Amino acid sequence: MRRRFESAVADVPQAIKNPEEAGPPIIQTEKASHRFSSDAGVYDLTFYVPRGVIFGLIGPSGCGKTTTVRMLTGMYKPTSGKVMVLGQEPHRFTSSTREKIGYMPQHFVLYPMLSVAENFNFSAALYGLGLFRLMHRQHQLLKFVELYNQRHRITSKLSGGMQRRLQLACALAHDPELIFADEPTAGVDPVLRSKFWEHFRELRNAGKTLFVTTQYVAEAENCDLVGIMRAGRLLYIDTPQDLRRKAFGGDLVRIVVDPARAREAAQLLSNQPTVKDARQAYAQQDLILVSTEDAASALPNLLSTLRDHGIDVRESEQYASPFDEVFLELVKREGE
Repeated sequence: MRRRFESAVADVPQAIKNPEEAGPPIIQTEKASHRFSSDAGVYDLTFYVPRGVIFGLIGPSGCGKTTTVRMLTGMYKPTSGKVMVLGQEPHRFTSSTREKIGYMPQHFVLYPMLSVAENFNFSAALYGLGLFRLMHRQHQLLKFVELYNQRHRITSKLSGGMQRRLQLACALAHDPELIFADEPTAGVDPVLRSKFWEHFRELRNAGKTLFVTTQYVAEAENCDLVGIMRAGRLLYIDTPQDLRRKAFGGDLVRIVVDPARAREAAQLLSNQPTVKDARQAYAQQDLILVSTEDAASALPNLLSTLRDHGIDVRESEQYASPFDEVFLELVKREGE
């Protein structure tokens, strides 16, 4: 388990491991708000996004994710605070700055009676791509989203998932350096969701920066940085690994024992100096979840303690809790 964790850390972009080497952030906000009324909008958003990462904004429907994207792209002007994207205020973007941004909206906005290729060509022409470059980008990007063989099909005849992939290709037509994707995986099946994230990682690895919103909390695992949003406010921003540690106070260890002695085992482990918390799982009476600063170094001592007291350990491992549990834990804590 420890080896896999170290591998995941190694995959973190340099912009996160060494932010001082990444240069100015591509997005920066300071107490930015956009209010529709006294109880609707987004409030006091302060965060930054370094270049070359996937930033995921997660939260339930209606929490303010789309409003945030619209403020960052200049469709909404902040009613207070400061927003800077690519070094400019979004509502004052120059045309050359806008050309550096790709935007994939939440809802389908292309022309249903045009073919896949015609929709792509129209989007590319808006950015002034010449014929040779346009045809090159069409071939490249429709292959990228696996629609090249469907390029002559009328868009209205495509499945919902294919339409979403076409929208991604159109957003990338002019080779932007910053890509906003608002709920790109909404309403698509798990296999296609996985393909979208595969595309996003390829773009990130090519040096692009992505700002992705999603209500599928588990998709946070695919991001380099994650912002957790609720009721128009950002509650937390961190890497998925560090958000998991914040939620549970450190690394988690999963230990399965005889259910008749599980309560005793939890009490014994909670008294250990390296343990922050040890609790018996509600839905599985033989399972003990232990929070500790470093699972790899603590686990041998935990097992030794239980065996010294005659408690048989049936299973033990470092445990990476699903991000749904992380999200609920952090939101519950903030609510309290």
